[in-house]
Amino acid sequence: MNSKSDHRLQRQFDKLQRRIPPFASSMLVWLRRPQARLVRIPLGILLVLGGIFSFLPVLGIWMLPLGLLLLALDLVFLQGPVNLAIVRGTRKWSTWRRSRRDSKKKP
Repeated sequence: MNSKSDHRLQRQFDKLQRRIPPFASSMLVWLRRPQARLVRIPLGILLVLGGIFSFLPVLGIWMLPLGLLLLALDLVFLQGPVNLAIVRGTRKWSTWRRSRRDSKKKP
């Protein structure tokens, strides 16, 4: 297993855990345990499928990245692309928020 990708993925999960509500955080802690693999893989697949069908009223696009994150814990070939997407997405989000904040400050 690529330890650099694994450590980066674990850091992303830690960051996510700090930002979500406590009940969801405790569920994420449970899902990250190695013993939860039999639950994590099917849940990840279901979340990815739910994200693909996000045009339906109950499902949402938020399910796709969460499903890929869960699958990346067990599927090593997904760790690199998922890490890259998270890092780039976070940078884009920060840049976008900063530009909106700056544009509101200007009269």
